Amino acid sequence: MTTNGNSEERLALFVDHENVAIGARDIGMRFELAPLLDVLAARGRLVVRRAYADWNLFRDDRRGYVDANIELMEIPQRGDSVRKNAADIQMAVDAMELAFTRDFVSTFVIVSGDSDFTPLVSKLRELDKRVIGVGMKGSTSGMLPPACDEFIFYNRLEGAPMRSPKDHAKGRSGSDKKKGKKATEESSTGKQDLKKLERLIRRTLSGVQASGAGTVQASNLKRALLRTDPTFTEQDYGFRAFRELLNHLAESSVIEMSDGSAPGDPEIGFAPEAKDESEAFALLADVVRDLEKELGGDPPLSGLKDQIRKRAPDFSEKDFGYSGFLQFCKAAVAKNFVEMDWEEDDQEYYLYVEAS
Repeated sequence: MTTNGNSEERLALFVDHENVAIGARDIGMRFELAPLLDVLAARGRLVVRRAYADWNLFRDDRRGYVDANIELMEIPQRGDSVRKNAADIQMAVDAMELAFTRDFVSTFVIVSGDSDFTPLVSKLRELDKRVIGVGMKGSTSGMLPPACDEFIFYNRLEGAPMRSPKDHAKGRSGSDKKKGKKATEESSTGKQDLKKLERLIRRTLSGVQASGAGTVQASNLKRALLRTDPTFTEQDYGFRAFRELLNHLAESSVIEMSDGSAPGDPEIGFAPEAKDESEAFALLADVVRDLEKELGGDPPLSGLKDQIRKRAPDFSEKDFGYSGFLQFCKAAVAKNFVEMDWEEDDQEYYLYVEAS
């Protein structure tokens, strides 16, 4: 929410310092504010900045917060569990009070990997506040990221400092390549990651279009991706910005872009001939042709998708922008890969391939 017609987002930052400081230490890093503040600066104006801890235990960390104009909220030490609960409760109470009394604050940034903050996140979203979570990959509760509108793993931020220097990676010899071959096959490569990204974009774009949202702008697509996976970030795939990712997908004929109603926010649609679509239609035709021989007649639509997945286990019509398998088959008919008839008596579609 904003006031006075100003569309600039107003952010409130709440840091559970003990949680993120210990989480960073456990993975060999230091938690410093600068990398996070750089990222938040692109999302809006920080109007509230608070960090919670027993600062007697974190004296060395105070200077960084003071320099960043963060208000230090003192949680005196009593006992480990009591102190922790006191910090969590105070942070939650302050966030809720701010949500009710400062209507102009549109976004809350909760820096912690503690699942105890999941109810707070849910309540803030009920109050129509956007919530960005920040935590350490490896120490963040699995419950917290899905509850947020967006979740940032601190480890992935540019400039996030390591606690101690790591050995530089050495070049890989031929024998190392052989040793690593099996591991490479079992893990995803860069190209496989990009393939998964293309599928994610296609499915998300298809879903947004099917919802009747009308024209899909780049900003709408990015929001939909974050609703699907709050931890999504284009940087994980080697792109510096979302627009750079969209340019790559357009060049690969996965999507097409055109000027939108808002400057810098292009309209997104599927390319006239989506990449690999023809191969998918050809696969359908091959399966239909083989089933015609096996069954001695035209195969029905029902069960046909399962037959395709026997050959291509990862097949999904949504990868090509189709909301359902019937729509995919009708597109294949329109492009002359197969033919399809409706039988009223059976209440079923039957597919066949015209003899050449």
